[in-house]
Amino acid sequence: MTLHVLETDGQVCPFPLVEAKEAMSGLDLGDELTINFDCTQATTAIPRWAAEQGYPVTHFDRAGDAQWTITVRKA
Repeated sequence: MTLHVLETDGQVCPFPLVEAKEAMSGLDLGDELTINFDCTQATTAIPRWAAEQGYPVTHFDRAGDAQWTITVRKA
């Protein structure tokens, strides 16, 4: 398992999700992607997309006033 980090701070929705989808497509099964973002809409869009794809969310945390981090495993 390898952990990859995607920084999307400052990007408006839907770009954090678009970039997460692109990044996940290049990962191997079992790899994890940590997405750092500050777009409020992505707090629901990214977990919903992960669930639809069957990707477990292994970590989801508010990292600041308007900043979040979520880790998704490719399954």
